[in-house]
Amino acid sequence: MDINAILQMLHANRFEAASVILFVVGLGGMLFNRSLFKKVVSMGFMDSAIFLFLTSAGYVEGRLAPIIADPAVTATMEVYSHPLPAGLVLTGIVVSVSFTAFGLALTQRLYKKYHSLNIDEIMMQAQKSED
Repeated sequence: MDINAILQMLHANRFEAASVILFVVGLGGMLFNRSLFKKVVSMGFMDSAIFLFLTSAGYVEGRLAPIIADPAVTATMEVYSHPLPAGLVLTGIVVSVSFTAFGLALTQRLYKKYHSLNIDEIMMQAQKSED
């Protein structure tokens, strides 16, 4: 496979490639950062990557949104795109925002108690307080 074929394939699947790159960036942030704030932000990157992937997978070129403006005009179902991927993405966004808000609130409470966002320091201080 030559470089031109690879570039054409990447261009044809640019949204899927961008979602994979975004997911890997978020996964790297989750694995290699010790800060709780950075972990919550990295989880947001991973959520956005999944939403981009689902949206790009559910999009069909040339189809209309499944909104019937004029009931007198009848059209076949092949004219409209399927609404399920959009519904899943919207539901996922609501869950993601809720999880991010909860994660940031929990991070703020941990910072107020332990004066650090580093997981190792929080664990050490929590073990000292148990003893």
